[in-house]
Amino acid sequence: MANMKDKRIVITGGAGFLGSFVLATLKARGCEHLFIPLVEDYDLTEPSNVKRMYDDFKPDLVIHLAAVVGGIGANREHPGEFYYKNMAMGLFMLEEARLRKIDKFVALGTICAYPKFTPVPFQEKDLWNGYPEETNAPYGLAKKMMLVQSQAYRQEYGFNSIFLLPVNLYGPRDNFNPASSHVIPALIKKCIDAREAGDASISVWGTGQASREFLFAGDAAEAIVSAAEQYDGEEPVNIGAGFEIKIKELVPLIAKLTKFEGDIVWDATKPDGQPRRMLDTSRAEEYFGFKAKVGFEEGLRETIAWYEENR
Repeated sequence: MANMKDKRIVITGGAGFLGSFVLATLKARGCEHLFIPLVEDYDLTEPSNVKRMYDDFKPDLVIHLAAVVGGIGANREHPGEFYYKNMAMGLFMLEEARLRKIDKFVALGTICAYPKFTPVPFQEKDLWNGYPEETNAPYGLAKKMMLVQSQAYRQEYGFNSIFLLPVNLYGPRDNFNPASSHVIPALIKKCIDAREAGDASISVWGTGQASREFLFAGDAAEAIVSAAEQYDGEEPVNIGAGFEIKIKELVPLIAKLTKFEGDIVWDATKPDGQPRRMLDTSRAEEYFGFKAKVGFEEGLRETIAWYEENR
């Protein structure tokens, strides 16, 4: 799909955090026929709504970002809901796309699809070598089923669907709701709240020994759009920044950047989640020339500045 300018493009989840960056990236490429099915109008876990959405927008290309997602706490509380809703959306979205013979489907998976003890850096070939980390396995497996469906539909029907595996994202407009946010926005909010309240310390889940990789949402959007333009293969592709940082190093860094000067108390009764996470990103570079550009501290500063202005 080298020239996407004239294509009708549906971005599910386009009103969300990552979606806002994907939308901006597509507009910068000159794409004008962009459609965002809002959850209030189209509950995509219902097949009738998926059909109606395809009828209304008649897309050539679908970028499926929509997901029911959250941090460790939310995953532990809603494993059934996270499994069903993500599974249903992927299932019905892909099936309708195939029946209508749309040109291309871009499915977004998750790093949570990887086995708990995947060798670092995670390579796509290791996706099936074990069960995911328990707290987010239902979510991770539901998303991974889109890979199975994509490959099966390519094999039987010649349907062009690709599957991308982004690492943990962060950036301006992220979800800062403590009940469902991921680690970076949760820590930014916690540090700023404590700074303003004059608290002597903050409490952080886990031991701090787990490591994570983080990708700026603007970089992720560039990867997704580049893959939509250039990649038509069956193999899953990691989307990441290619570095890892221990939570023990992340927390003091965010405290410094938010000017919180109190103590950090580690609550080891709470889970760390997956021990280590870092992706091998060579496939994305090879297949569609993607390499992350935004430095981590630079990205954090932008995210903090946005939160300070918009909360």
